[in-house]
Amino acid sequence: MTTAPLNPAEEAQLKQTIEMFEVIVQSQPNDCQSLEILKEAYTKLGREPDVIRISKRIAEAYTQMGQLSSAILEYETVLQRRPNDADVQTALRRIEDTASNSAAQSAVAEPAALAPQGETKFRKRARATEGEIDDGRKTMQKIFVESKVVSAGDFDACWRTPDLTGAQSDVVEPFIQAIHDKGVFTVEKSLKLLADKSRTGYLPLERYELDMDLLRGFPAEVCRRWCVVPFDRMSKSILVATANPFNQQAAKELAEATPHRLLWYLAAPTELIQAVRKAFR
Repeated sequence: MTTAPLNPAEEAQLKQTIEMFEVIVQSQPNDCQSLEILKEAYTKLGREPDVIRISKRIAEAYTQMGQLSSAILEYETVLQRRPNDADVQTALRRIEDTASNSAAQSAVAEPAALAPQGETKFRKRARATEGEIDDGRKTMQKIFVESKVVSAGDFDACWRTPDLTGAQSDVVEPFIQAIHDKGVFTVEKSLKLLADKSRTGYLPLERYELDMDLLRGFPAEVCRRWCVVPFDRMSKSILVATANPFNQQAAKELAEATPHRLLWYLAAPTELIQAVRKAFR
């Protein structure tokens, strides 16, 4: 099956995507979500050696995380392209040796293949009691207060609880921006802390050419209320930027507006606010 040729704008966008996500996986080599995006971008550009390289990295990441079935599947996709790849054959033998005495246990314990990290994180508690709101406050409080990064008083003073009943006329400032403005803890340190705790990749949104039409296709009130930015589409996935990777309610409300899966990334609050304001003037 042949794919339609890319126009210059599509090609430029894919090259930008590659540039950004290569940076992300340098700092988070086991981020399978970002590696899959890279693999797809290279595939669309017809860069076969890079597709093979990224496929091997995906398989290695799955192996390191103990998801051996997923690793085997990924290695086998490489063998379909390169049946005589000695590195892949060696890696498969190593996996088979490791799994030979525990295949049954691995089949039960291993998470579903190719489950996106961000989507799993946001959705695993999304089926909460009807009417229950989980905006990530409890988890954020545990991370920032119990680790003594922020006092309980500062946390309560800076946490914003949006009104879910009324119209949202402007973007609600994220918590990590509020504690930054108060001089308690810088945004840069907060983003690093959240990336470490949530294993969500950080993306410098200001350097990315946002798909504004995509963003405007989501409810303005949802984007303003939770300061979230759906910024790009890769096949059947929507990439979304946030400053609160534990906000189940934001994930739930965005999911109601699209049939596509959501892949989440961290971004600086000021960049998120600017993008939402630009989209919904």
